[in-house]
Amino acid sequence: MWSTTGLGARVGAALVLAWSLTLGAGRHEPKNYSHEFGQPTDMSLWIDERQIRMFSGISMEVYAIVNGNVSPYVLDPNFSTKLPIIPSEVGYVNFTWMSCCKKYYYHFDTLTSSDPKILKAPYLSIKKKGRVPKKAKEFSLFLPCVENNSGVVTLEIGLVLKTGRGIPLKGTPLRLSLKKECAQRGPDAECDKKCANQGWCNNDKICQCPEGYMGQYCRTALCYPQCMNGGNCTAPGVCSCPNGYQGRHCEGGICSQKCLNGGKCIQKDTCDCPKGYYGLRCEFSKCVIPCLNGGRCKGVNKCRCPVGLQGNHCEVGRRLGGSDCSRGCRHGTCVNGTCVCETGWRGRLCHRSYGSSEESGEYKRPR
Repeated sequence: MWSTTGLGARVGAALVLAWSLTLGAGRHEPKNYSHEFGQPTDMSLWIDERQIRMFSGISMEVYAIVNGNVSPYVLDPNFSTKLPIIPSEVGYVNFTWMSCCKKYYYHFDTLTSSDPKILKAPYLSIKKKGRVPKKAKEFSLFLPCVENNSGVVTLEIGLVLKTGRGIPLKGTPLRLSLKKECAQRGPDAECDKKCANQGWCNNDKICQCPEGYMGQYCRTALCYPQCMNGGNCTAPGVCSCPNGYQGRHCEGGICSQKCLNGGKCIQKDTCDCPKGYYGLRCEFSKCVIPCLNGGRCKGVNKCRCPVGLQGNHCEVGRRLGGSDCSRGCRHGTCVNGTCVCETGWRGRLCHRSYGSSEESGEYKRPR
């Protein structure tokens, strides 16, 4: 295992594990804002790329605040209730922050432990109250377990941020309720035989783990973001997905039947339908009268028409681009005067579905 004093660059694991848990309930991930926004131009708070890479093998930065905006996943009212237990191997967490071109003042008004006999009150490497530095600077939050005592303790962290004019930063104060494990694991005489995943036994007969692994015998791999939809982290940054899911983090579903009308497969056998369509496969249109001439349903009986056409069903005018269909294609697109039918439809006007009779499906031309 790692001792509290031997964590070194691995100290970011606490928040990496905490924030990654929030990804399991949705499709969105915390972004690498450094690539999206470049150098921060306003108040920002993050865990740096080096620490994330040490734990998960993935090079990215995780932002709690970026350019004066608190990240959505931190603002989730259920955020604290979903957080995992910070493992005993983690003794402190490093953050980086900066205010750049504006003045910001901070106050850590809450740093408490629910059971000081197991976990002492968290403390900082900086003063509890002061001014956020202009340039990027790192600080640490220490989580001191009491020696020879074991258990799981709740700790509360509160951070108030205000501008130079005394206006609170939107989304603050931040309130986090974390759970921390304290466990006393002594030396193991057979440490050499039990250290897994290229961990090594130090002079104190305690396993020292390589990057991306943790636990008493280095058998727990770390994935950031965590594997979703029941996937298992089998190696640092590598998820093994259950049947019906795919993607680097098992975030994508596999649909046994193709989503129709522009729908996208987002979960196992679940389609995300565009406006105007519904059903398990987006097979149903909200337009009772089908959109004509290549129009697409965009709402209840409302069609989005190609250029040159108008009307509730795209039945008025002529589609530009050289096409000259004498009558509107019901379930297809007019191409060079000929209806090209959508899947499942046939006929000169794409008016008959496969399996329908000539009599029941024939489209009668208005007189």
